Amino acid sequence: MKKVAWIFGLIIIVIFTGIIWYKFFFVFGEGVKAGSLNYFVKKGVIFKTYEGRVVQEGFQSPNAGELQSNEFRFSVTDEKVAEQLERSSGKFVELRYEEFNGMLPWRGTSNFLVIEVLTVKDSPGQTNTELPFSQ
Repeated sequence: MKKVAWIFGLIIIVIFTGIIWYKFFFVFGEGVKAGSLNYFVKKGVIFKTYEGRVVQEGFQSPNAGELQSNEFRFSVTDEKVAEQLERSSGKFVELRYEEFNGMLPWRGTSNFLVIEVLTVKDSPGQTNTELPFSQ
């Protein structure tokens, strides 16, 4: 009877560990988003994290003849990426990100984690100077 209880306990621990890994550490998706960097801040009560928002413009609205914008909210854990974004407020940026199924407090308040800044350009209407970033 003890052997069955041990095996059952180990199975439960393995299943629970797998669920936690899938929910918080499995990279669900990867991609690139581009738009105007609306804001980028470091905030938090216990865990100070970098949070930002990119406004993607020009998506078609459900109403004919109108345009709507889409916001991409993200978090950043890498200090190097955070420094690049702090200098890019109000500019057009291309960001590479990873998407997780769940968020962790020390990783930020978003399921989207930006891992790289691909390019930074001045917004339309300004002089267009491209600043490529490489790691």
